[in-house]
Amino acid sequence: MGGNTIATKLTYLVSHPIQYQASLLARIAAHGDINLRVVFERTSSQADHFDSGFGRTVEWDVPLREGYDSVVLSDTDLQTEIADADIVWLHGWQTPMLRHALMLARQKAVPVLMRGENCDLAMPDGWGPKGWLKRFYLSRIFEQCQGFLAIGTENENYYRARGVSASHIFQMPYAVDNDTFADKALKAAEQRASLKASLGIAPEQKVVLFAGKFQHRKRPDLLVQAMKPLLGDGSPVLVFVGSGDMDGELRRMAPEAIFTGFKNQSELPAFYDLADVFVLPSEREPWGLAVNEAMACGTAVIVSDQVGCAVDLIGPDCGRVFPAGDVRALTEALLHCLENADAMGKAATEKITGWDFDADVRGLTTALDALKGDA
Repeated sequence: MGGNTIATKLTYLVSHPIQYQASLLARIAAHGDINLRVVFERTSSQADHFDSGFGRTVEWDVPLREGYDSVVLSDTDLQTEIADADIVWLHGWQTPMLRHALMLARQKAVPVLMRGENCDLAMPDGWGPKGWLKRFYLSRIFEQCQGFLAIGTENENYYRARGVSASHIFQMPYAVDNDTFADKALKAAEQRASLKASLGIAPEQKVVLFAGKFQHRKRPDLLVQAMKPLLGDGSPVLVFVGSGDMDGELRRMAPEAIFTGFKNQSELPAFYDLADVFVLPSEREPWGLAVNEAMACGTAVIVSDQVGCAVDLIGPDCGRVFPAGDVRALTEALLHCLENADAMGKAATEKITGWDFDADVRGLTTALDALKGDA
């Protein structure tokens, strides 16, 4: 790659440093044909580290701004940043900076790539005047973009349903650093027996895992209900990794479950490795990157049909998709996946292999080439 080709000056605008994106941005910056510059609307101060979803202060233990050129909006001039770019890439349209950048790019005739998480499962327009106004607003946003980076099928359908043509949509799948998660899970496997013992889990017991924010829309309470018919001697154990508003309620509902509290990014692979099945029973979930993480660690996965990644990542070989809110269906899915956890875990690893940062870079470069060709 590269050769005598002049690198595309790509300016990426995003609200703040995001732990899931850091490694991807470093990978893009290392690409010889892309000169990446990232503009953050803000960075976290110590006070900003409080995460309302987790209900606690969070300090991520992965580097968020290493391996790529970045600047905070307060330390630069947005108009100059836009003018210097060949192409502008926006992560959504929900903040003042992103909307202002869209206006500036139009004024300076700089092509715009849009990447968002929206899907109708999680973010329907609604009905009546409110729905009409939202569709009108989105049409004004989208008509100012020259390309769209789809994170998956549901996201692509969202754009198509709002008038975006297929020729303007490029695949840039929502991915995590598969290699890092897989490597850490492999190392953690050596200490799996020790971790089980430290948590009071018998060596032969199966483990069902929920990891994330204890929020109502994530439906951890549904998982507790679905596990009840499985309880008994030698029954699988339910492990909750995370924190949030429902912490006290869940502890009351499931006194037999194990609660580890919040675990940071580097600690999660050990728990994915520990688990036989990972469950995300959410309602209105745009994607669910924890599913990617679990699959990269070789864990079978169960998700509801309102989780955005379901259609792309979950097949009968690596997990189950159940109707959102259906306790009985989730119980049946648990029984099946627990019985077939080893084979499903291997299939999950194979499935997620192609859903990675390499695919992201390929999709992004395809989009950049297309937009430069149209310029």
